[in-house]
Amino acid sequence: MLTATRRQTPRFRIFAVTLLRLSLVAVLVLGSASSLAHDWPRATPAEAGLDSETLESLVEGIRQGEYRGLTSLVVVRRGRLIVEEYFGGYDGKSLHTMQSVSKSVSSAILGIAVDEGLIDTDDRVLAYFPNQQVRNRNALKERLTIEDLLTMRSGTDYHERGSDSPHSQLNRLEHGWDTFYLDRPMASEPGTRFRYDSGAVIVSSALIKSRTGQHADAYADSRLFTRLGIDSHRWHTNRDGHPHLGGGLYLRPLDMARFGQLYLDGGRWGDQQVISAEWIRRSFTKHVDLSGTSHDHVIGYGYWWWIFEPAADAGATRPFFAAYGANGQFIFVVPEFDLVVVVTGRARTYGDESAPMKFMYTHILRAASR
Repeated sequence: MLTATRRQTPRFRIFAVTLLRLSLVAVLVLGSASSLAHDWPRATPAEAGLDSETLESLVEGIRQGEYRGLTSLVVVRRGRLIVEEYFGGYDGKSLHTMQSVSKSVSSAILGIAVDEGLIDTDDRVLAYFPNQQVRNRNALKERLTIEDLLTMRSGTDYHERGSDSPHSQLNRLEHGWDTFYLDRPMASEPGTRFRYDSGAVIVSSALIKSRTGQHADAYADSRLFTRLGIDSHRWHTNRDGHPHLGGGLYLRPLDMARFGQLYLDGGRWGDQQVISAEWIRRSFTKHVDLSGTSHDHVIGYGYWWWIFEPAADAGATRPFFAAYGANGQFIFVVPEFDLVVVVTGRARTYGDESAPMKFMYTHILRAASR
């Protein structure tokens, strides 16, 4: 196992490798990320082609409160760990709420079931519940497909605005999440209107259970987390045993980076194809055009992944992708720069929560494109 020593400073952690291990470093540099072992190989920013001063200024800004409420920053480039910083008393060892980053992990879980031929994105959702009496059933609801759920275009009236929204009501239920969602009235034709909809993700746990015979968390354990070497995680579940796929996952930042690296590498981890490259491609395809909306730098939506605009002034010419959760949880995947960036937080305002979407452009992309 490759080990590294850290020089602790108030401003930045620089990872140094001893002279006796330089040959191993060379192998890691020349090899692909598919050679990743259980522990991340580490490198300095300069060794990874990143600008140290730009990254250092970002870390110092977080420490000094310029970006409030953040608890971690992890930067991985070319399969090597460049930055691992923790803030606000969090040390990275305990599980951290993912909030809606859970949705992107849930996309992977559903994608594996699609890869295995158990589910098809063109399937009608109600076909998975043949014996269930569904309220407000009509022709619109009959046409609802799994593709519509994945792209947040279900057409239901489900929304998350206010303390008595359908989402708030679902979160207060101890069981029956799938029934609650399926019973919602339809508001528009499925597949035509984007509306952020955690219920569409939550109900997919029942879809997975109906085809695999396992709850989604158990299915994910064997098909996803074990293969990535993620040995510690937790889901919020209801009394029916369903995990809250919309926001109930807890992971550690370095394991979030593993998941991001999996997507960066086209679904491959080590010598295993964990998810098909085709599912990754479909997940990162702009199924919904969000250009010109109020979302900061967001131009589209894939399969429970956000798509961000290029940044010509930062040297980025292609879109990149993000799993995004409330209070400042992010996994950014930047194929153009072979880069994964993880942020966690306890932000209390949208301004603080959305700060990572800004410093990706002002610092991270600039450091990578120097």
